[in-house]
Amino acid sequence: MAKKLSRNDRRQARHLRVRKDVFGTPERPRMCVYRSLKNISVQVIDDVNGRTLAAASSLDKDVKAEAAYGGNKDAAKLVGASIAKKAMAAGIETVCFDRGGYLYHGRVKELADGAREAGLKF
Repeated sequence: MAKKLSRNDRRQARHLRVRKDVFGTPERPRMCVYRSLKNISVQVIDDVNGRTLAAASSLDKDVKAEAAYGGNKDAAKLVGASIAKKAMAAGIETVCFDRGGYLYHGRVKELADGAREAGLKF
């Protein structure tokens, strides 16, 4: 009998499928999203050198001060704006978006919209 995969196992399989095509370079790094039940985080990663160039989370002090709860759309939008500011400060204007196997819906979409509104291109 086949073992039933958990929801997270299926998400990781989707993420690996997408990662075959999405690759971050120093000129256009990958913006990777991780979503948990209570928080959301994002990293801008240069896959060629294996370095994280910028990171933001709903646990950061500036986001936590504005959003009471880190697991909703408002916090996700603030995290998107925060990562855009940090990426622009690091000299990054364009990224490729890696949704991490999650649907482009809800908090993931709000994070992307917040980053676009703050000036990041993808």
